[in-house]
Amino acid sequence: MRRAPRQRAHEAWIQIGDGARLELHHVPWWEHIRRDFRRYRVTGDPALRTIFLSQGFWASCVYRASRAALERGGLAGWLARPFAAVAQKTVEILTGISIPPRCEIGDGIYIGHYGSIILAPQARVGHNCSLAQNVTIGVAPSGEGRGAPTVGNRVFIGAHSVIVGRITIGDDAVVCAGSVVNKSVPARAVVMGNPARVVSYDGSFDYVFYDGMDVDPARRASLDKVRSLNVGPA
Repeated sequence: MRRAPRQRAHEAWIQIGDGARLELHHVPWWEHIRRDFRRYRVTGDPALRTIFLSQGFWASCVYRASRAALERGGLAGWLARPFAAVAQKTVEILTGISIPPRCEIGDGIYIGHYGSIILAPQARVGHNCSLAQNVTIGVAPSGEGRGAPTVGNRVFIGAHSVIVGRITIGDDAVVCAGSVVNKSVPARAVVMGNPARVVSYDGSFDYVFYDGMDVDPARRASLDKVRSLNVGPA
């Protein structure tokens, strides 16, 4: 019996860019900060506004420096850790954004709004992702699914979304505002609702912007997949 086109397409989404094999290359912490800063500039935020008024950028800067302090060995690293802890807690109080140093985040994190953004220490977030306000990426309380999510590259997570459990969010996916996600999301899927369900496979291409995106081989391959499969709403 011949399988329906949508079934074959669904299998292709899961096999390509499903986030399970997320690889994060790391550069010096100041280079991470520069690339984070560029995400704000590409979206049109003025430089001075980003530096002085963007609480999300403050939080990512402190996270980058704190993570570097924790990874540094020797006496200098040991002395830097208390200052990093104080800076981290101060940013949490001022902005409501909690990004533990143990959390692993790729280049170009963009947090456009501040307030009640919580990431679990075990969470992993890919390159050039965007988080809106009141987002939680947390640990499932118990059972086989206990653990933190792995979020792929170029993912857009809307306001008031909750993503929990040992799940993966595929590359170029969109989690719409107010969604509760406790199951893995295929690459390029757009999910919404509580519990979240797939409503299309249009991807995050109209929501995530960064330097060099038009020539990024991974993004271009992902976009070509959308065009070739021409998958409509689920």
